[in-house]
Amino acid sequence: MAVDKIFFQASLPRAGSTLLQNLLGQNPDIYVTPTSGLMELIYGARANYSNSAEFKHSLEPELIRKAFAAFCNSGLHSYASAMTDKKYYLDKGRSWGFYIDWLESFMPYQPKIICMVRDLRDVFCSMEKNFRKQPDKDFGIINWNNLSGTILEKRIDMWSNTPPIGIALDRLYAIIQNGNAPKILFIKYEDFCLRPETEMSRIYNYLEIPYFHHDFDNIPQITHEDDSDNLRLINHDIRNTLSMNQSDAKQILGDSVCDWIYNRFKWFYDYFRYNK
Repeated sequence: MAVDKIFFQASLPRAGSTLLQNLLGQNPDIYVTPTSGLMELIYGARANYSNSAEFKHSLEPELIRKAFAAFCNSGLHSYASAMTDKKYYLDKGRSWGFYIDWLESFMPYQPKIICMVRDLRDVFCSMEKNFRKQPDKDFGIINWNNLSGTILEKRIDMWSNTPPIGIALDRLYAIIQNGNAPKILFIKYEDFCLRPETEMSRIYNYLEIPYFHHDFDNIPQITHEDDSDNLRLINHDIRNTLSMNQSDAKQILGDSVCDWIYNRFKWFYDYFRYNK
């Protein structure tokens, strides 16, 4: 049986994306993925479509464009339908939001993209805490020869300019700049933890599918990922109950670094209305 609709999740790292996938996976009609390579398949195809001589020299460019759009749409749906016989497929990939215009160009229905965000002070705090948990290991983050990563500010600067956090923030900023943000459903991690029923209702209304009552006190993990490439700074293990832990960003990072993060990413704090 073919999947009826494909939905996308393109959340910030350390913002509850794995939690959300596993909660939505409680719905028997929704198949949820761990971090997926589906985007990479059509992204690679787009590169060949754009640069291969066979396509560039075609005398029927409009026909080829339509054929490529059909290829992308059928590829997405065939992939999803091979993965599951459930009605809905929710693909987790951090780049979907940036490419919403491209998705709109070939999907037969409006793409629905969910993006979880979180106070960046807590995002970087989470990274730093994971970094400090394993003092017996050298992850290559600190380099005394070129003095990179040696102090907290330098580590945050490095994480904010490299994948996965740096690239996610650049994509998010671009989404806001190019006016596509209203097409995407943004969920603040803090709101989701404090008012899960309300935020889950927003998700179902946005996806335009029947509501399912989720169990926030018993969340079995159904998606699993190999985090060895993430230096264990980003992991995808979740707690089995939904709760809001008090922020310890000021305790771990200090007031001056928290203020530095706020000022550096003021566009983020202004748009998502986080308090200083």
